[in-house]
Amino acid sequence: MGVNGTPFKTAVRRPLSTSLLWLTILAVMLAEVLIFVPSVAHFRLEWLRQKLETAAAAGLTAEQPKEPGEAALGPRQQAALLRALEADLVAIASGGTTRLLARKETIPTLDRQIDIGRNRWPTQIAGAVDTLVFGGNRTIRVLGPVGDEESPRRAVAEVVFPERKLRAAMLAYARNVFLVSILIALFAASLVYAAITLLLIRPIRAMTQSMLRFGESPTDASRLIQPSGRPDEIGAAEAELAGMQATLAATLREQRHLADLGLAVSKINHDLRNILASAQMVSDRLADIQEPRVQRALPLLLRSLDRALVYTQTVMSYGKAVEEAPTRRHVRLHRLVADVFEVAPVGPDSGIEFVNGVPEDFEIEVDADQFFRAVNNLCRNAVQALEGEADGVLVRRVTVEAFAAEDGTTVIRVADTGPGLPPRARENLFKAFRGSGRAGGTGLGLAIAAEIVEAHGGRIDLVDEPRAGACFEIRLPLRGTLPTS
Repeated sequence: MGVNGTPFKTAVRRPLSTSLLWLTILAVMLAEVLIFVPSVAHFRLEWLRQKLETAAAAGLTAEQPKEPGEAALGPRQQAALLRALEADLVAIASGGTTRLLARKETIPTLDRQIDIGRNRWPTQIAGAVDTLVFGGNRTIRVLGPVGDEESPRRAVAEVVFPERKLRAAMLAYARNVFLVSILIALFAASLVYAAITLLLIRPIRAMTQSMLRFGESPTDASRLIQPSGRPDEIGAAEAELAGMQATLAATLREQRHLADLGLAVSKINHDLRNILASAQMVSDRLADIQEPRVQRALPLLLRSLDRALVYTQTVMSYGKAVEEAPTRRHVRLHRLVADVFEVAPVGPDSGIEFVNGVPEDFEIEVDADQFFRAVNNLCRNAVQALEGEADGVLVRRVTVEAFAAEDGTTVIRVADTGPGLPPRARENLFKAFRGSGRAGGTGLGLAIAAEIVEAHGGRIDLVDEPRAGACFEIRLPLRGTLPTS
């Protein structure tokens, strides 16, 4: 379940919090196991040492025996000592003399001997494991030094007893350690579970729920996640998720706007084709008029109408995907630029000068109609940038140049002497509805030009030059033999 009880769309088969809880318990138990082995070995050593120290304490109160082999304690004292130590024999050696403190009448056969004064940690650990596994019915002899370690005449105590007593004590100790380990593991796991749930699981669930709510209505700004401002990785993830959601929401709104615009354009396109068809019929009738000015303007009018009809047939191609694959032919670029200048939307008194710097024999292999549109869009943008300047002192010029570069590409430059592009337009160049350099512009001209150039295998860039104005440079793969500048 998500936040507020909302179910996740993708089923959570194993909650992360549960996995972390079990992982914490297992980690604590593993640590306790690693600690338990040396701990139980130490318990065994101390248990045996306590036996020997008790025997040594009894030896201090014992009298010196009158006969060799005679016990130093009386029968009652021996029985009491053997019961206290749960032993079969107790002796103590000092100064090269061994005194028998107490013993039973019959002593079982010894199965093993343990000298705690010579045992090292590996031996102690191995002995503890051996006692736990095999120490049920054996009789052992334990001896070791007791008393002051710095004394040159330290006593050595000796006790013989059934190993099952030691094993029972070790099992009781192991049980207590296990119970304590379980409590520690549960307590530590609960703390870790609470901390991880508070610091990690809840924020992750909140982000998951935010993504689910955002997916239901991506354009609703109220569904964007609000970052908590945490300085850790979760805070960074929340901030990145908020940025991604904001970007996606803006993109979806833009796509919806483009879809609405495409529908509107398709309606306009339908009626515009009918109007252009009627205009073409009227222009055909003008061919019968022999007036010289009409005859000079008529070819340009017919070409413009033909191009307009072609545009109306392909006007939706940008909104659908990309331009159609170009049909390449050898084209005289000088003539194509001249046609672009002829249809430029400027009046006779505009003061804008057009310079066709393309050599007359310069040829390129492109789709003539598509490339006309690309150059025409660049020139129209240049004209629109110059029309806002009414000062007659200013030079207002649009220049188109072309040459074959040394790197094997064809370079075409469209430059103007206008104010140049503002920073916002530079940041969004060739992006529809973002890359416009003037108020009210759509940026479609640059976007369409870039798409056409890319369809021809080239690229278009804004060139930074020391002179004022804007300069767009088109680079096309060199095809055929072209003159160099």
